Amino acid sequence: MSRIGNRKITIPSSVTVTVEDNKVTVKGQKGELSLDINKNVNVTIEDNTITVTRDNDEKETRAMHGTLNANITNMIKGVTEGFSKGLEIIGVGYRFNVRGTTLVISAGYSHPVELAIPTGLSVEQVSNTEITVKGIDKALVGKFAAEIRDVRSPEPYKGKGIRYKDEYVRRKEGKKAAK
Repeated sequence: MSRIGNRKITIPSSVTVTVEDNKVTVKGQKGELSLDINKNVNVTIEDNTITVTRDNDEKETRAMHGTLNANITNMIKGVTEGFSKGLEIIGVGYRFNVRGTTLVISAGYSHPVELAIPTGLSVEQVSNTEITVKGIDKALVGKFAAEIRDVRSPEPYKGKGIRYKDEYVRRKEGKKAAK
């Protein structure tokens, strides 16, 4: 039995949630998000609470029960507070630069890497070596932050590369330690 799927979601007063034609729409002060519902999972709104139930106990239905509940919770949090992910770049000459709707990354390659910032997201430059990705869609924020990190993942010997603000990179000794 899914504990997350059975969790009741309370709707804040500043948010409106509607369910129609197998689609959940959440509107708040920061924007609007919508999500398709699996055909075997039901979403009901009573008073200021959302309840997610399932029709049967098949494996896919059980998986989607908890997932849908968590996604609706993230949508409500996104339109009220928003999500952010901080990244930092470490290395000599490595830096971030935000130019309009593109993020330019100098990460030790022979050319700067340019990434287009998706619509619905904003990238704030804290300093030359730190940025913050902000948006209302948790999945989109995480996906774009992962794309930025993949430009130059942190390496374990010197620690150079792009990492999340709260990420710990385990360091290794060099060849001289093996002798």
